[in-house]
Amino acid sequence: MPKRTLPNIIITGTPGTGKTTHAEQLATATGLRHISVNQVAKDRDCYDGYDDEVGSWVVDEDKLLDALENEAQAGGLIIDWHACDLFPRRWIDLVVVLRCDPTRLYDRLAARGYAGKKLDDNMDCEIMEVLVEEARQAFDDECVVQLTSDEADQVDANVERMEAWVRQWKTDHEDGVEMGGPVDEEDEEEDDE
Repeated sequence: MPKRTLPNIIITGTPGTGKTTHAEQLATATGLRHISVNQVAKDRDCYDGYDDEVGSWVVDEDKLLDALENEAQAGGLIIDWHACDLFPRRWIDLVVVLRCDPTRLYDRLAARGYAGKKLDDNMDCEIMEVLVEEARQAFDDECVVQLTSDEADQVDANVERMEAWVRQWKTDHEDGVEMGGPVDEEDEEEDDE
């Protein structure tokens, strides 16, 4: 069975919490590869239509998982996306959920041009801790970490913390981690629980 010697990390959070900034800085600090799910979906045609109501593309999750499977099995990914619960547990070693004060988040999203339903839905998601709950339901507690991302100095501290985690993971898994084969029905049933 193939083994990977580098961890896979998901950095998730409501739009505007700093996922891309964190992922890019962590990639620079660790040599891991930043993967923007939005870019992968665009480059590899993993869309299943467009949602006019919220003004965004709908990702075909099965196509996306197929597109990322070989890279995930190789390891060394920092996956940047607003969701984490679709990824198989066996792919992921750490889930970082970025949180932001709702007032600051509102200002960030409004500055990006978010309005109406799109703005309301994203604010509700942050306030109701939807992504934290999804992460906790999809992954073991020890894999899920919440980090605050209100100020620039918090980004630096968060990246340093994640970089230390990567160093420790490499030490703890010098012999690698078995990845297993492709997602099968049993994995899907486990992921649905």
